[in-house]
Amino acid sequence: MSFMMNKQTNKGFTIIEVVLVLAIAALIFLIVFLAVPALQRNQRDTQRRADAARAIAQLQNYQSNHNGTVPANQSEVDSFKAKYLSGNGSSFKDPLTGSDYDLTRKDGTSADRPTDPGNMFYYSAATCQDGNMQATGNTRSIALLVFLEGSGDSFCQNN
Repeated sequence: MSFMMNKQTNKGFTIIEVVLVLAIAALIFLIVFLAVPALQRNQRDTQRRADAARAIAQLQNYQSNHNGTVPANQSEVDSFKAKYLSGNGSSFKDPLTGSDYDLTRKDGTSADRPTDPGNMFYYSAATCQDGNMQATGNTRSIALLVFLEGSGDSFCQNN
């Protein structure tokens, strides 16, 4: 007598395999969900650093056109911003808000730091030292502080 064994083959996935695949997919989505905003903040901060460098370059251009002087008061800073940074179709806007930077002249002896996106502080007779503004007494030196989202601190750029 010969016995035939019937092998039954199950097609499909077990519940454990399905749960495992869903868990891996959820982990990938979580990583992407957490990483993308940080990448966007870093990109905006890079743009702010570039904008600060551009503002310094334009302040040096201003100095060349004004016998070595820099904007001495807020109205001169506003005029400089309109003519050198926002004029001729160029844009001088914060990448987060899309509105113009608020370029504020500060006294070279104060230690104010911008605390909001779109704020940029201008100091004459100052330079950057270890990321902070340092008064120099040299009227030709300029420092700009701009707020960075990623660190919640400010970035200092000088000529």
